[in-house]
Amino acid sequence: MSTHRPDNHPQELLTRTALGVFRLNGQFITVSDGLAQEAGLTAARWQVLGAVLREPQTVAGIARTMGITRQSVQRIADLLAEQGLAEYRPNPAHRRAKLLHATDGGREAIRRIDPGHARLARRLLGELGAEGFAETVRVLERLSRAMDAIEQETASAPQGADAEETAVATSG
Repeated sequence: MSTHRPDNHPQELLTRTALGVFRLNGQFITVSDGLAQEAGLTAARWQVLGAVLREPQTVAGIARTMGITRQSVQRIADLLAEQGLAEYRPNPAHRRAKLLHATDGGREAIRRIDPGHARLARRLLGELGAEGFAETVRVLERLSRAMDAIEQETASAPQGADAEETAVATSG
């Protein structure tokens, strides 16, 4: 029996979406590493530094926004602080969770990346068109919100044997 599914089957769409996002992630990391080199950064350092350009955040807040572990962000934030590109400051809302701030050096590093970033944005605009580019952003944001909702629902659902016991208890 064949496991081939039509192109519009939900499982096929999920598989194609996941593979496409994985590929895009790799492509973005490769391009971002190249752009970040202009400022002596890596894509990961650029990502964390970029998260605190407009306003300082806690490491946990950055991790939530980026969808990665707090430990990964902590390691990168510490490296940025060692380089003088960011600094920790007291957080008036929380005694222990300090706020990560971009320093003038960090803002200058991002300014050095900006010309390459602008070139990439123009190239993508040329490939996708203004409406296509905007629609791509909307679809990716919508997909991310849907995955967040599923993740929250899954996290609050009973797991393993507890789930089976709950199902039996509520069905009978």
